[in-house]
Amino acid sequence: MRWFSTLSASDVHLVGGKNASLGEMVSELKSQGIRVPNGFAITAEAYRYVLDQADAWPRLHAALDGLDIKDVDDLARRAQQARDIVYGSMLPDDLARQIIAAYRQLVDEYGPQLTVAVRSSATAEDLPTASFAGQHETFLNISGEAKLLDSVRRCFASLFKDRAITYRVDNGFDHFSVYLSVGVMKMVRSDLASSGVIFTLDTETGFRDVVFVTGAYGLGENVVQGTVDPDEFYVFKPTFRLGHRRILRRTLGKKESRMVYSQGGERETTHNEATPEEDREKFCLDDAEVLALSEAAINIEDHYSAQAKRAMPMDVEWAKDGIDGCLYIVQARPETVASQKNPATFDEYKLQNAGKPLIAGRAVGGKVASGKARLISDVMQLNLFQAGEVLIADTTMPDWGTVMKIAAAVVTNRGGRTCHAAIVARELGIPAVVGCGTATDLIKTGDEITVSCAEGDLGHIYAGSIPFNKISTDLSSLQKPKTRLMVNIGDPDIAFQTSFLPCDGVGLTRIEFIVAEHIKIHPMALLHPEKISDKKTLDAIKLLTRCFASPSDYFVRRLSEGVGTIAAAFYPRPVIVRMSDFKTNEYASLLGGRCFEMHEENPMLGFRGASRYTHPAYAEGFALECLAMKRVRQDMGLSNIKLMIPFCRRIQEAENVLQAMANHGLVRGADGLEIYVMCEIPNNVIQIDAFSKLFDGFSIGSNDLTQLVLGVDRDSEIVAFDFDERDAGVREMIRLAVEGGQRNGRHVGICGQAPSDYPEVAQYLVEMGIDSISLNPDTLLKTSRQVLDVERRLGRPPRENR
Repeated sequence: MRWFSTLSASDVHLVGGKNASLGEMVSELKSQGIRVPNGFAITAEAYRYVLDQADAWPRLHAALDGLDIKDVDDLARRAQQARDIVYGSMLPDDLARQIIAAYRQLVDEYGPQLTVAVRSSATAEDLPTASFAGQHETFLNISGEAKLLDSVRRCFASLFKDRAITYRVDNGFDHFSVYLSVGVMKMVRSDLASSGVIFTLDTETGFRDVVFVTGAYGLGENVVQGTVDPDEFYVFKPTFRLGHRRILRRTLGKKESRMVYSQGGERETTHNEATPEEDREKFCLDDAEVLALSEAAINIEDHYSAQAKRAMPMDVEWAKDGIDGCLYIVQARPETVASQKNPATFDEYKLQNAGKPLIAGRAVGGKVASGKARLISDVMQLNLFQAGEVLIADTTMPDWGTVMKIAAAVVTNRGGRTCHAAIVARELGIPAVVGCGTATDLIKTGDEITVSCAEGDLGHIYAGSIPFNKISTDLSSLQKPKTRLMVNIGDPDIAFQTSFLPCDGVGLTRIEFIVAEHIKIHPMALLHPEKISDKKTLDAIKLLTRCFASPSDYFVRRLSEGVGTIAAAFYPRPVIVRMSDFKTNEYASLLGGRCFEMHEENPMLGFRGASRYTHPAYAEGFALECLAMKRVRQDMGLSNIKLMIPFCRRIQEAENVLQAMANHGLVRGADGLEIYVMCEIPNNVIQIDAFSKLFDGFSIGSNDLTQLVLGVDRDSEIVAFDFDERDAGVREMIRLAVEGGQRNGRHVGICGQAPSDYPEVAQYLVEMGIDSISLNPDTLLKTSRQVLDVERRLGRPPRENR
């Protein structure tokens, strides 16, 4: 017996990875506020002693030697034989006495009501390259000496679960060189509260500057196995370390069920029950708890990284005790999938002609795969699964690893991005879409389908086999053009992945996407619900805002978290955020919007952009936008964002808007705040000297500038043929804008569509010496090469290698 306080990370050979890590945290991190339930480890030596005394080794060799894990039926038969041999090896009396003595000491510490968790810890577990996560057994809420001793024997036997045998073979471990230790620790009563998993990076992209916290009510098994859709939170490490303790982003999970203990004689049994509706509709952790867990995870990562003398992203399990209200860390191990990605290689998957998806869920990974569907509703059907099929299931379990290894993709009804299906899919490098809800109802065995995780946070399943392209780029070989190349991005879901592109920041973040896709409600409807008469609209607004202090708080937090996610992804590179530029017809399509928007025959030239910001019909809405941007810069500490005013027609209008922003706490020049203006109206070019006195920079919007130079409504199909950003008049206006901005010492960039679509426009801009070109992410690498060629011809050397 070894108490956790006597163990360290160097004791893996003695007590396995899990117990060694618990000991390391108890002995080294307690002073930093890391709270670990006390307990002791039954060493791997005890495991060997049990099998030695029972003379079990020859029988185990007979059961396992020559095993071919591809023969699933033979694997199941032999694995059962091995487990029977180990479980049938009784604990010698001297060992049993030591276990009971240690258990009684734990009871003395916590009281007679103590129940314990009995957890397997293999000597080849929680290594930096092989986690063995979920391969062995854990028994919860155990009370009484007899049940404890039986649970220890069952843990020993679980070393030969089918999944554990397969995992060892796949990772090159010899069955007889891996031993099992057992941890016995105070049971955290998360059945009365909540539990979950923390990663100190983004699990989908490998982005390392965030802490990713997931949680749900009840015991943690539901989160790990993916039987619930958990709450998700992100915290940005760089600004957190600077004292900006704010949540970067949050997503409310469905948390359909919670695992609790069954009542009656068998206290250790568990069952799932429906989560009460009022609990489902709120987060399982408050902000202070999320931040406390994030701080613990950061401290754990820092500690293990210092030991390893290299960055060591971590996978941490937490539980909240419903009796004492405390948060506990119950496991910490190196993350072994996302952290192994090569950041020097950028892979892009693109569908060629996707139609309407059959169903959607949370995307795992960024790949695309096609194949015939195989619906698995019972474990007895696993032997029907064929290599290359797409696994469709309600959820997956650890015993399904053999089948998942040969699957083209995985689709589940339930689960979040840290569930079993997601973890295994990442490790196998296959796409998975989890938490679809009704996949098993809509997809049948034999259906040809395409699973796409290449479209952001949302994964889609399409009917048929849809062709797709994979583009791999070695970023380490790319040079950096003299001209700053930036990206246009409005979707926070793709921000972390896009940040790996070799760019100089974000030239345009449109907040309209965040408002339309993540907020969905007209800001004035949040401020003045009394003007809405439709009950369905009011009910929909109430549902969306239910977890927030007020409807306006909902808007400010959702917008700030969306913009903040993009700013964090590219930090400390600049991110230019354009304030809202919805047209009246677009605003009207938001929830409650028709109560606040007038009808315009040509919204493109109407009540949009800067003209709205100080107008009585929208000034209060603009105030919410400003509060959100102030929260990003000041509370979140993301001072890399610059703000930009769109469609600003006149100097007086610009002065009014800047004054309004200052009144809302966004003072140009204060705390380094820069405010740009879109250069997209001919008057912006004609009066560029005057506009330069008010703004720090210009971003040419080639779409609207073309529209207004040529007099073409770009929304009108009948004259679309006349809309051409390469027109000589448009090019001349761009030239005047660039020269005017440079003449006044102002930054001049372009964020319109033209350089993304037309190489000749990009060439023209480089030849003029424009400061920056902002492109769609899918054209950045191609345009980067073109710009380098132009600059080479002009005799401009690249800045340096990527």
